[in-house]
Amino acid sequence: MAKEQKQEPEAQKGDKAAGDSVQVQEAELPEADDRGAAGGAGQIDVLLDMGMPVSAQLGQVNLQVRELLQLGPGSVLKLDKQVGEPVEMFLCGTRFAVGQLVVVGEQLGVRLEKILTPAKAQKG
Repeated sequence: MAKEQKQEPEAQKGDKAAGDSVQVQEAELPEADDRGAAGGAGQIDVLLDMGMPVSAQLGQVNLQVRELLQLGPGSVLKLDKQVGEPVEMFLCGTRFAVGQLVVVGEQLGVRLEKILTPAKAQKG
């Protein structure tokens, strides 16, 4: 009588030497606690002081290399947006808000007008 052989998936055939057997055991994992989930001093506090790159896109321009090399001090790049158009805000390269350009003292700023939902956010 011929001996029955179990067929192994192709990925496993080369992974084990002849005669090796695989033992499977259940792993017991401790229950997760929810100390940080609702207002407690949880591990998320570590993240709250981390810096994240936030950028504002005021507009864009497409230049030929010839035009780019002609730029110098005092050159003006005309962007594709007009005064009063919304400014897009990006967090780590993903659009997350829309705002308006404002002047605060002698610096530019953006007043956030709308925080976007994940469905409306997009990579920039």
